[in-house]
Amino acid sequence: MAAIPAEAPAPGLPSPPMEQPRRRRPCALFSFAAARDRFLRHRFFSAGMRPFSVRLPSPAGTSTVVHLWAPPRPARRPVLLLHGFGASATWQWAPYLRSLLAAGLDPIVPDLLFFGASSSTLPERSETFQARTVKAAMDGMGVRRFAVVGVSYGGFVAYRMAAMYPEAVERVVLVSSGVCLEEQDLGAGLFPVADVGEAAELLVPRRPAEVRRLVKLTFVRPPPVMPSYFLKDYINVMGSDHIQEKTELLFSLINERKLSDLPKIRQPTLIVWGEQDQVFPMELAHRLERHLGDNSRLVVVKNAGHAANIEKSKEVCKIIVDYFQESADPSVSMGGRQIK
Repeated sequence: MAAIPAEAPAPGLPSPPMEQPRRRRPCALFSFAAARDRFLRHRFFSAGMRPFSVRLPSPAGTSTVVHLWAPPRPARRPVLLLHGFGASATWQWAPYLRSLLAAGLDPIVPDLLFFGASSSTLPERSETFQARTVKAAMDGMGVRRFAVVGVSYGGFVAYRMAAMYPEAVERVVLVSSGVCLEEQDLGAGLFPVADVGEAAELLVPRRPAEVRRLVKLTFVRPPPVMPSYFLKDYINVMGSDHIQEKTELLFSLINERKLSDLPKIRQPTLIVWGEQDQVFPMELAHRLERHLGDNSRLVVVKNAGHAANIEKSKEVCKIIVDYFQESADPSVSMGGRQIK
């Protein structure tokens, strides 16, 4: 198993063997989503990040490839950034790169399986499978110990990694991640959806109306106008791949989920939550804080919803950077709650 550059390097660098990531389907005429995707990829390149593909050992006749972005030679303090449902990792983490790098941290940003250019032909769909796959990709990059930041669904994977690999994961940040949810919460009316099927329609939208509903639920200040043309373009470019697999991920995540089955991780954990989160209400933040006890701290971001990492990217990025810089001082305890 080895990580190889996924694309041609920047000018002036030697040409390595290439494994091209899956290309997105072409769009007719001009595509705003495709242009945005190119712009965000350029931001990754300009920050000094490079794309890699890690092909993992798989049973005969199967294939698993993890696409990720990382500094060419991660040598400082690695921080694994795990995205949530939605577009690929570049869309969710681009605003964070320069601040993290300036703070002496090396961000490593994978596409989780069935998002972006990461894929697998294996039938597993659990967050345990995602955690095992990401850990294998980190091993392929030669990164043995790291902190992890997970947003929403990425937080489920981050939490599972911390439980499965305590020797590798040194510190955890969970942003808007309802890892303490139970399946019975849906029927009890805690969420804007009543069952797993409706959750899948919301988080894996196929029509403009579904994207509008998702945006209005995740942002405190959604765009006032969302033309169907732009939403169809976004679905076609960024949201039309692996629909069945993503739906199965959600069913695996929620079906028969119970808090009593959730292990208690031992790493210091920062919980970051948008005060007006409608997807994972604040009750889940407090539930997680109680579950982890004194080993955790809750930071509430005001005037932010579920997409706090996008809506308040500067504030959330500063919270994350301050947390990792603070961790270098052993005299600082985890106790107390911050309100931003």
